[in-house]
Amino acid sequence: MAEPGVHYGSYLQLEQLLDLQARESEKAGRPAHDEMLFIIIHQAYELWFKQILFELDAVQGVFAAERVDDRAIARATRALHRIHEILKLGVHQLDVLETMTPLDFLDFRDLLRPASGFQSAQFRLIEIRLGLRMADRLAYEGKSFETRLESPGRERVTAALGQPSLFDQLDAWLARTPFIERGGYRFHEAYRAAVVQMLEGDIGHLAAHPTLDDAAREKEVAALRQALSRFDALFDETLYAAEVAQGSWRMSWRALQAALFINLYRDEPALQVPFGLISLLMDIDETMTLWRYRHALMVQRMIGLKTGTGGSSGHEYLSRTAEKHRVFGDLFTLSTYLIPRSALPPLPEEITRRTSLSYDKDPSGQEAGK
Repeated sequence: MAEPGVHYGSYLQLEQLLDLQARESEKAGRPAHDEMLFIIIHQAYELWFKQILFELDAVQGVFAAERVDDRAIARATRALHRIHEILKLGVHQLDVLETMTPLDFLDFRDLLRPASGFQSAQFRLIEIRLGLRMADRLAYEGKSFETRLESPGRERVTAALGQPSLFDQLDAWLARTPFIERGGYRFHEAYRAAVVQMLEGDIGHLAAHPTLDDAAREKEVAALRQALSRFDALFDETLYAAEVAQGSWRMSWRALQAALFINLYRDEPALQVPFGLISLLMDIDETMTLWRYRHALMVQRMIGLKTGTGGSSGHEYLSRTAEKHRVFGDLFTLSTYLIPRSALPPLPEEITRRTSLSYDKDPSGQEAGK
């Protein structure tokens, strides 16, 4: 017998889905028109959060392996690209929400207490799964954030806190990068001289800058000197450990060197996919920061200096999370130590052979490339 057809409405369970927008203002006998928009926007966010977590399952599944299959990295990269596009859409959804004016919001805002977007367990899971640590999270009214969550979301969040994050997995994967030390080649030895020359040149230009006063010049020079000191720590494990203890870096010593190497030699065929993956993680971090900042501005626009419905300090708390709740900040900081391609030390022939996609024979008679 023929299989019964799948129909659009039943497949998407539209009857149930479209019956989930219950306005509190209508229950209270004073229906507010814009509460419908408010509900739908936030329900849409939660659906997109579910998709992001689904994609993170796939990405973390790839990087959970002790030896990551190179062919699977492209699949993980596609999933990260999808996550980034969803987050961009989340920023644009704020444009729709801002078609509601502050007075429109006041029509039903008092009926929402103590509900708050802070209670989104799925968004907290995204933060944790990406790698936001408890120690880096801003205190929420002096209490641990998970106490504000309902079950079973609270249990899911607690369980996620005990699992490796994508940051942890990325760190372990980068630390296994084979090209930074091979044979007699030491990446840091070749690169340090080039960076020192660049930074010292920048310091010389500042000393001769005609428009800077002495105080500004000294401040800029001190910042470059500090950058040079931090650069030295990249290639000295003891110095680096001290920098990590001070909170200057988070990634492991070898992983950070590998990330720098991949950024610098991104044009090598074997490094193009890893560079794309690192870039996507930065895109995700940047877009989440943008979303937090836009959210903070929207809250200020809607409620001014009032406290949020969940009891937080509203705009002030949200704007501080935009800067504080970063995960992949180390990857952004590495740009300090990039130099122009023209000044980049060339890689040894053995390394370029191993990072190429050429299948010509090398001098030993073996096939080059991967």
